[in-house]
Amino acid sequence: MVTINSAENALKSVYLGAVTELLNTKVNPLMTKIDQTMTDVWGKEVRKAVSLGINGGIGAGDEDGALPAAHGNNYLQFVSTLKNLYGQIEISDKAIRASANDKGAFTDLLNAELDGLLKASKFNLGRMLYGDGSGKLAEISRVTTGADDINVTDTRNIVPGLVVDVYSNSGVRGTGIVVESVDSAAGTITLASLPSGLAVGDALYVQGSKDKEITGLAAIFDTTKPLYGVDRSTSPLLKPYTRASVGALDEIKIQEAIDFLETQAGSTIDFIAVDDITKYAYMDYMSQYKRNIDMLNLEGGFRSMSFNGIPLVYDRFVPSGTMYLLDTSVFHLHQLCDWRFLETENGNVLRQNQGYPTYTATLVKYCELVCDRPNGQGRLTGITN
Repeated sequence: MVTINSAENALKSVYLGAVTELLNTKVNPLMTKIDQTMTDVWGKEVRKAVSLGINGGIGAGDEDGALPAAHGNNYLQFVSTLKNLYGQIEISDKAIRASANDKGAFTDLLNAELDGLLKASKFNLGRMLYGDGSGKLAEISRVTTGADDINVTDTRNIVPGLVVDVYSNSGVRGTGIVVESVDSAAGTITLASLPSGLAVGDALYVQGSKDKEITGLAAIFDTTKPLYGVDRSTSPLLKPYTRASVGALDEIKIQEAIDFLETQAGSTIDFIAVDDITKYAYMDYMSQYKRNIDMLNLEGGFRSMSFNGIPLVYDRFVPSGTMYLLDTSVFHLHQLCDWRFLETENGNVLRQNQGYPTYTATLVKYCELVCDRPNGQGRLTGITN
């Protein structure tokens, strides 16, 4: 017979390993390329010493002359707070009792709940990888009195069912609001309720996540702000390569950026991420010259186009008209632990919601994404098709 205890045992011993594997390897092609490690984690922070340039203690000399003077490596100290990532499943007492004498039905119930969690996590983790850590999804660009929808500056980070908070420049407009529908073509979304005073310029954030997400690519390329607690003006290491207003895409522009990063920063570009406009621009360029596009099979079961043997991957979270050129070997997801279920003092993972006939289980991971060599990463923007 299925009981709460047997359900907990299944979650701990069977499902946790499978869910962890899927979240670490099947969420996003970029995530599969990033090393996950517990090193450099000190308490609630990541503290990491990153070397600048090379060791200066080298040189040539006479057969019986003085040896080169020793000069150690120069270092920058990166410091960043571990971020708290959560995911919840909920099961009603009625559903558990209804499947008590049918293990197959209960397995289907857990599978359905965890599948929903994985789909939501796939979207959210993928979005955070390309975000700036703020949790900001978009800004409101139009509010019409009496209308049930609003225009936003970008819909790529928003999907139906997402729960959002709305902020103005002066504070919170509303929290815990469900997105009911998204019309990407029209650039509109419909919210379950419109906060009072909603205005153009207000911003949407994932519920409870404002300024609490991992440090994604957008933060690395935002040179107006400090990175990992370091003022960017203190070191060229913190300034990535950028080229704006690229226009029509061709192989030369891509290769020029790759060559610059390899010669000036010692990078080995092994991952290219693009939005749909850039993907089609590249496909169009190749078709003009009657050239085949090579395809690659990536870790995690993903498949992508190839640029000279480098995966060229479309991702919905890449900004419009943008191409990222990345050396993923210097990215690390520093974590206090891998995905775990929150447990009570008695070791229980299923907890009854106070006042409701439902049980929840919460997955958690404490981590932060750190790039050891920001100047070894590149971004092309303003690409047109």
